[in-house]
Amino acid sequence: MTYVPRQDRIRELFPNEPAFRLRQIEEALFHPSVRGWNDITSLSLSMREALTASVPFQSLAVVKIFESKKQDTFKAIVNVEGDKEVETVLMKNPRGAWTICVSSQVGCAMACGFCATGKMGLIRQLHSDEIVDQYRLWQHFLLDHPKLPPRISNVVFMGMGEPLANYENVKATLNTILAQSDLGKTRITVSTVGVLPRLEQLLNDPDWPHVRMAVSLHSADPKTRKEIVPTSYDAFLPKLEDWAKRYLARFGNRRHHLTFEYVMLSGVNDTPHHAKLLAEFVKRIGNVRVNLIPYNFTGCEFTCSTKKNLDMFEEALEKSGVTVTRRRTMGEDIEAACGQLVRKEEANT
Repeated sequence: MTYVPRQDRIRELFPNEPAFRLRQIEEALFHPSVRGWNDITSLSLSMREALTASVPFQSLAVVKIFESKKQDTFKAIVNVEGDKEVETVLMKNPRGAWTICVSSQVGCAMACGFCATGKMGLIRQLHSDEIVDQYRLWQHFLLDHPKLPPRISNVVFMGMGEPLANYENVKATLNTILAQSDLGKTRITVSTVGVLPRLEQLLNDPDWPHVRMAVSLHSADPKTRKEIVPTSYDAFLPKLEDWAKRYLARFGNRRHHLTFEYVMLSGVNDTPHHAKLLAEFVKRIGNVRVNLIPYNFTGCEFTCSTKKNLDMFEEALEKSGVTVTRRRTMGEDIEAACGQLVRKEEANT
């Protein structure tokens, strides 16, 4: 079955309605207190009845929501069309607000060896409605839990899937969230393993909103990177370096930096040799931050770097003048941490 976007269904239902009426409907979707078409009282009764009969108000059906022991992370399993499941995560951030981690695909074709989602393969793309509705789902959740801080301050495309392999739907989602929320471009981050044709495309795409970009680098040693990221190749790092310099020359500023994400794998990419290569690579580019990620997924041969090696790696980068952060591991007890999102077949039986 081919997914029919919500806006297309609405236009087909009301072909003669003025454009402002369609905008009014879309704006209403982002009011957390609006839980169904009948709640949009600015529409006529006949329009509300027609929408209720023909257009799903929410493209996701919640299967289950998990809460971490620290009550700082929530993970929702949701059904999308075709009876497929994806996961989306709500995480408390240091500003006392919330960051939403959204999925962009069911599964992922990148097959990174350390990532649980990569073990699934690509099942299908998510439509922009299905990505946007992850944001709406958490809006409703927070309204229903008044004891929790109410504000969503950030969105990261770091859930299931490779966002740039679903370029058009991700672009549409970004533009919708920016138009219908109070989030600015620097409060949204799109994470990619480095799909260079799409990275080149977004440089010159007038419709791509220049949110922050994060590249899952994981090694500045070409041999090591190919071992853990199967989509890498010999010329990848020089091409990424060239792209990054052009990206920062055009869009970089004090608040709009580029991030390299780096999952720390014991004995694989956490040696002094790897720290040296990474520091040299970053310094050749410029305004780049490195985000070190303690490894979480346990369903393969990799293990997380020891605290000692993590500290030594971070210190080596800092001594070389590289700006480094270390990601807090959140939601590990509910399998909501980085690299852990996966829908197992047995969950559907």
